[in-house]
Amino acid sequence: MPIEIERKFLLADASWRAVVVRSVRLRDGILAFYDGRKIRIRFYDDVATLTVKGPRKGLARDEFEYAIPTSDGLILLEQHCKGEVIEKTRHHIAMGDHEWVVDEFHGLLSGVLLAEVELPDESASFVLPDWVGKEVTGVEKYRQINMIKSRKRKLADAARRARKPK
Repeated sequence: MPIEIERKFLLADASWRAVVVRSVRLRDGILAFYDGRKIRIRFYDDVATLTVKGPRKGLARDEFEYAIPTSDGLILLEQHCKGEVIEKTRHHIAMGDHEWVVDEFHGLLSGVLLAEVELPDESASFVLPDWVGKEVTGVEKYRQINMIKSRKRKLADAARRARKPK
């Protein structure tokens, strides 16, 4: 069974940009979310994938990813994601035995930067690059769905304040 084990971090500075080996633009949409499980549609390099993730058990979770026809992916992304499509550039960085990615969000989550490293098992050791800051693995605030909700609330609050007569 495919398992995803990843650790997530904030960034300490922008020096990671000097070691990027490849960057890819992604578009993600959540099709369903329930009790820690999610189904996501993703586009990258003109490839569409459907991903099913199970709830976390420690750092690990089941993850099943399937390539699907791009025409189906576009319909799912545009008509079934409630307008909550995330756009980001994923920057790939090789460090030691592991590949790190830095997700640089655009659009609704513009300005958010998160680094991740996928590991073969929960006890795997890895080198923490100098540009990596505080670990946020498992911190609810940094889950994509929660970041979307928070940003939408802030935008709605700002719009209400702007309409309020002075």
